[in-house]
Parts: sequence; structure tokens; C-alpha cells
Amino acid sequence: MVDLKSHLCYNERMNKPLKLVPIGNSTGAVFPKEMLARLHVDRGDQLYLTEAPDGSYRISAYDPEFARQMALAETIMREDREILRVLAK
Repeated sequence: MVDLKSHLCYNERMNKPLKLVPIGNSTGAVFPKEMLARLHVDRGDQLYLTEAPDGSYRISAYDPEFARQMALAETIMREDREILRVLAK
């Protein structure tokens, strides 16, 4: 059973219209100030569009490639901790 009250609250809070505008030969989206504040981004920052298995999309400031690289770096640093200590001297 779907909790209609929480479903409506989610939609009211998360649905924001984005206006598509021409930018040269491309198309851009205008984000409301409150959305930019919640994403912690500003003009010139990059956003990432991720497609979900159900066909919906998610916009976030999260960079999955950067996160993958950082996880790999953390693994290497953990494994080679002693070597890194010697090199840091």
C-alpha cells in the first residue's frame, strides 16, 4: 500500500520546474536558486545526470568517476602505508 501523504510530500518538496533556454546552438536549463543552494553548486560548476534503471534521471553534484578514483587511491594508500611513510620523510 502506498502512503499517499508521504508520496505527496515528497513530490511537493522535490518537483521543481526547469526552464530550457537557447544558448548558442545548444540548450541550457535554468535552475531555481533554492535548487542550486541544496546542491551546493553555483554558476560554472558541473552537475552530473545519471539515468536510473527505471528510466528516470537524477541530477547531482556527485561525480561517480571522481568517487571511483578516490576509492582506488584510498585502497592503494591503505595497502602501501609503510612505503608512503618512508617517502613522506
